[in-house]
Amino acid sequence: MSAVTTSRHAAGVTPRSAAPLKVTQARVLRSEWTKFRSLRSTMWTLLIALTLMIGLGALFSAVNASQYHTMGPAGRATFSPVAVSLTGTFFAVVAFGVLGVLLMSGEYGTGMIRSSLTVVPRRLPVLWGKLAVFAGAVFSLSLVASFVSFYLGQAILNGHHLGVSITSPDALRSVIGAALYITVAGLIGLALGGLLRATAAGISVFAAVFFVLPPLASLLPTSIAEHLTRYLPSYAGSAIWGGSQGVAGGALSAWTGFGLLCGYAAVLTAAAAWRLRHSDA
Repeated sequence: MSAVTTSRHAAGVTPRSAAPLKVTQARVLRSEWTKFRSLRSTMWTLLIALTLMIGLGALFSAVNASQYHTMGPAGRATFSPVAVSLTGTFFAVVAFGVLGVLLMSGEYGTGMIRSSLTVVPRRLPVLWGKLAVFAGAVFSLSLVASFVSFYLGQAILNGHHLGVSITSPDALRSVIGAALYITVAGLIGLALGGLLRATAAGISVFAAVFFVLPPLASLLPTSIAEHLTRYLPSYAGSAIWGGSQGVAGGALSAWTGFGLLCGYAAVLTAAAAWRLRHSDA
């Protein structure tokens, strides 16, 4: 048998097991997962994001619990124990958004993207793989962190008889919604990284959209702010977990706001896909 095998190699006949592997979306996905989990910066960013989400949620719960007795009637009427315990979501979005930008722009910065596209000449499977890996990892981790934030926050609020259970109206939707909001916001960061192909530019635009435009919009005349503010990505998306209370003109409904955020993500992803497909790396 060994003699036959040797003769086949000498004749240039390649065994079936040694045939070149076909590029498939599943194999690209596996490759992107390997790159994602092997980067030290990814693990540190995820750790920082989860710490911010849980730690700051607990801090805001403690502060609000201690100050509840000093709130006026309007403050008590709008007080939401669920939203307070999930306040860390606002800050976790920073880290997850930066991670999304880095996941795409980092390969352009190091030149690794050329190797990736050489192996996957159709290009778009690389983007789909990154989106799937990022969304799966971020949603799973942020969902766990969201539940931890909720239960820890309610435990703190219960010390002042302010806590609620997970079966309270909209509580479960808000907890899951916080993870959905973080995931889609992170996908916007990834799309910006692919569209702009520069880490500094991607992070700057992401920060401007989520953290600079909202306060600037509040400075506009009331007639304009009431019609504009609620449609900004940060306010629209955070409606699903109760983080857009007090927005000028009133917040959008939970699923309408989240749908709008998904629309922003889809448009940016389509733009990133178009540039990846039609311009050189």
